[in-house]
Amino acid sequence: MAIPTKEELGFDPKALRDKYRTERDKRLREDANEQYTEIKGEFGSFIEDPYVAENVDREPFTDEVEVAIIGGGFGGLIAGARLREHGFENIRIIEKGGDFGGTWYWNRYPGAACDTEAYIYLPLLEELDYVPSQKYAHAPEILSHSKNIAAKYDLYENACLQTEVTGMQWDELESRWVIQTNRQDRFKARFVVMSNGPLHRPKLPGIEGINSFKGHTFHTSRWDYEYTGGDSNGALERLRDKKVAIIGTGATAVQCTPHVGEAAKQLYVFQRTPSSIDIRANRKTDPEWAESLKPGWQKERMDNFNILCSGGVVEEDLVKDGWTEIIRNLISMANYRGEDTNWDEVPELMEIADFQKMEQIRARASDLVEDPQTAESLKPYYRQFCKRPCFHDSYLQTFNRDSVELVDTNGLGVERITEKGVVAGGKEYEVDCIIFATGFEVGTSYVRRSGYDVTGLDGITLSDKWAEGMRTLHGVMTSGFPNLFIISNSQAGFTTNFPHAMDETSQHIGYILNECRKDNLSSIDVEKEAEDKWVEEIIGVSRFASDFQESCTPGYYNNEGKPNPKSAQNGPYGKGSRPYFRITAAWREEGNMAGIKKNK
Repeated sequence: MAIPTKEELGFDPKALRDKYRTERDKRLREDANEQYTEIKGEFGSFIEDPYVAENVDREPFTDEVEVAIIGGGFGGLIAGARLREHGFENIRIIEKGGDFGGTWYWNRYPGAACDTEAYIYLPLLEELDYVPSQKYAHAPEILSHSKNIAAKYDLYENACLQTEVTGMQWDELESRWVIQTNRQDRFKARFVVMSNGPLHRPKLPGIEGINSFKGHTFHTSRWDYEYTGGDSNGALERLRDKKVAIIGTGATAVQCTPHVGEAAKQLYVFQRTPSSIDIRANRKTDPEWAESLKPGWQKERMDNFNILCSGGVVEEDLVKDGWTEIIRNLISMANYRGEDTNWDEVPELMEIADFQKMEQIRARASDLVEDPQTAESLKPYYRQFCKRPCFHDSYLQTFNRDSVELVDTNGLGVERITEKGVVAGGKEYEVDCIIFATGFEVGTSYVRRSGYDVTGLDGITLSDKWAEGMRTLHGVMTSGFPNLFIISNSQAGFTTNFPHAMDETSQHIGYILNECRKDNLSSIDVEKEAEDKWVEEIIGVSRFASDFQESCTPGYYNNEGKPNPKSAQNGPYGKGSRPYFRITAAWREEGNMAGIKKNK
């Protein structure tokens, strides 16, 4: 396939490359990911739980459980469910929120919804005999489903809600983990599954004067409905006489901005970098379709989606959403399955396919936004996977409201916050309320995000062991930390539909624990040689391309413009989730737990 000319394409690829580079450069900051403020101390109010009516008072636990699961989001719920299926009864889930749900416990802002199809994103649908009400379910339905999983599998039994782990040490004499929490718990566990999740610790921009503002502030993951009125569906009636600032234009802001814009007397949206906004086309579930589903439908649909998003070929795209369309577009242009493929041209062909898609995204902004200058400010000039793609059907149109103003900071961000409002471009915008739509911590250390350290054999801490990069076997166990299991996409299989990967990992952990029980093992640990070999494999097949990451506009994907040199080692399995799932399945089929030290 020949490289198309700029006349055939209708745009000049070289000019776009130059534009992308210019837009990136104006956003580069020397402090990169350090620009964000860790929420603690004087900023502690931003992390308080507003959804709990009252704190549950209980006596500290000093008992012992067979399995402790840290995290009550999808990962912890799926792990608990799969372990119940294996017959494990003495399970305790520790969760800092007041209920199960993880990200969906915290994200209750108006308009919050999944952006991966709900029929594949919500876990254990067939097990609960449930079909979501819409293609993209909203947060209340997802939270309700999370609670239903916990109820079906008796995970409320023995759970520690409103509780944070503060430390964990391996007791070698008893072959047990000793777990401490902020509720003065000190209990033991034979096995521990860490499912801390990547999206639960809010972050704040390091803007001068955050605490000087005399009005009202909150983070989107701690939405204050008492102040705004309304609920997750919108109708924020208490904002009708308020001037509001939203800082941030990522996925969260894209979903909540239309509701705030509809309600507020005046809304200012402060933008550093525009998001890519494609069509969502949400719709209600067809009852006849739901009735027609055959056993195994969710697994088939998840596999179908995963094959397409991994670059594979299927007879029919069952999901037909923006994610599968993106990948089809790239593969079609590259034509790498064709007999006449010139492999030297594939990277450039895929770049052109990316340009074409982003040109569509930019044209959509022009079509939907009436003011040409605002439309231009909302156009993203970067490669599609430099930032997480967003899908929405009313975000762009919100800027047609007379009461809504986009404050384009030209890549510089907000300058400072004063007693009265927000300063950007040398101008002060007086507001009554500032909403931080600045997301969750990504790219900080595992220990900082989890909020605790783990001490294994010979007093070695996990933070020390991973100081130069993660070291695991299959991303699930790490040498020197017996009976400890990890649910994460690092050194494991990553898919856009993350709950699918969580389920695969949970089933893998369930197999290992079941083998330990059958063989009456007191503990298991990873052999160093097996761990070293897996780390070499991870680095060897990594798809982390520092050149691509460095060319991207700053964001959490590339550590705010300074790609982490450990990213290849800390990233997912580079050949993709499908080969990774085959590796772990083959490992289980061998039946001897290769690379594992067994202790009776």
